[in-house]
Amino acid sequence: MKMKELLLFLSCVLCVSADVLHEDIGITGCSDSDGEVMYGLDGEELAYADFNKQEEIYPQPPFVDHFTYGEGTYEQAVADQQICKGNLQTNTVNTTFAPSGVMIYTRDEVEFGEKNTLICHVTGFYPAPVNVSWTKNEQKVTEGSSINVPYPNKDGTFTQISRLDFTPQLGDIYSCAVQHLALTQPLTKIYEVEASARSDPGVGPSVFCGVGLTLGLLGVAAGTFFLIKGNECS
Repeated sequence: MKMKELLLFLSCVLCVSADVLHEDIGITGCSDSDGEVMYGLDGEELAYADFNKQEEIYPQPPFVDHFTYGEGTYEQAVADQQICKGNLQTNTVNTTFAPSGVMIYTRDEVEFGEKNTLICHVTGFYPAPVNVSWTKNEQKVTEGSSINVPYPNKDGTFTQISRLDFTPQLGDIYSCAVQHLALTQPLTKIYEVEASARSDPGVGPSVFCGVGLTLGLLGVAAGTFFLIKGNECS
């Protein structure tokens, strides 16, 4: 089925001080069946309109000062969507680009039995969005997975990041499969939990360290004893 899609970008550079420049961006996009209104700063999402929950979402980490736009931001996004969908009949672009890069990696260093997050990073595609699905040992996984809203690249393509919470166990094999309008089959990347991952060191290193320290101190004591004896003999 052919889908019409229209995107509007608004980007500007903000000068906060003589030494710091910040890039601000706003996006309004829509298709026959979907829509997006998003605001970003320096390559990070500030806020986006969730048309299912009917509210403005602020995906900011807990360690930063919480930022919000003024009242009526979500209502303005709804109005922008109506205008966007009205323009679909006259302003459409049929160009599509398949994702140019797909990577899968972990958020933190892997340790067996310790909770972690797998990240599937997809970039270089147009139009947005992509669909990302996860498997564990060839079984589909949905619990603990999430995906952010599409974020624009400077060349007009998009980036999306999907995450999967998991607990590494030796031999487990995970995959993320990416689907897009420009692809005839999904792009799939594999991540295997290998033996090189760190496991709980237990008491072994502590024992070896204690033995080594004891032997070292005995060596110092013995050396001091023979040094004193040697001086007395001379």
